[in-house]
Amino acid sequence: MIICKSEAELRYMREAGRIVADTHRVLKQAIRPGITTLELDSIAEKYIRSQNAVPSFKGYNGFPGSICVSVNEELVHGIPGARKLNDGDIISIDIGAQYEGYHGDSAWTYGVGTISDEAQRLLDVTEESLYAGLALVKPDVRLFTISHAIQKVIEAAGFSVVREYVGHGIGANLHEEPQIPNYGIPDRGPRLKPGMVLAIEPMVNIGERYVRTLGDDWTVVTQDGSWCAHFEHTVAVTADGCEILTRSGE
Repeated sequence: MIICKSEAELRYMREAGRIVADTHRVLKQAIRPGITTLELDSIAEKYIRSQNAVPSFKGYNGFPGSICVSVNEELVHGIPGARKLNDGDIISIDIGAQYEGYHGDSAWTYGVGTISDEAQRLLDVTEESLYAGLALVKPDVRLFTISHAIQKVIEAAGFSVVREYVGHGIGANLHEEPQIPNYGIPDRGPRLKPGMVLAIEPMVNIGERYVRTLGDDWTVVTQDGSWCAHFEHTVAVTADGCEILTRSGE
């Protein structure tokens, strides 16, 4: 069942989304060669808690970090640790914050120092695919129409859509129905209604689409070692379109 949120619930979700967006801004300023992913995690947790919120991910199914930090060939669910960032790396940061019982969720991929043209193109295409999907979010649109729009942008650029991980509904629970793949046949799936809140998140590989999970049981990497990117916004379906609740993540 897809839960439609009341205006009172949306007020809490807007604040959760603002906190997530502001945490992204804080971390973007901190990203530099030599900083560790654990240091970024500490900065994020301190900021989120300063806003009277809690990190959504910390302890979620046993996850040890406050944010997910995934570098280069790591797609999602990277555990913060002693790894230092190098000039030319790319880092995907996924942030969740819970405010008054409601969650916001957004991921963004950033370049560290000076990155290659190929890496920049990966970031640009993945972000473009996200906004191609968001442009179609409005009442009565079928969900997989959005999925198809994301897929078209990614594959037209010669990149691959990861299929094992998808977007999701969000609200009082971090993960709710519906599941939102980044590929699909248009005009299929449930129809969107005002009040639905969705976390739409393209995950894109430069190489083949296949991924695997490392021995830590969390970190997902590309099978072929190619680099990958992850962009995500939480959006609410409105009467005439959508409202991006995590707007300032970029």
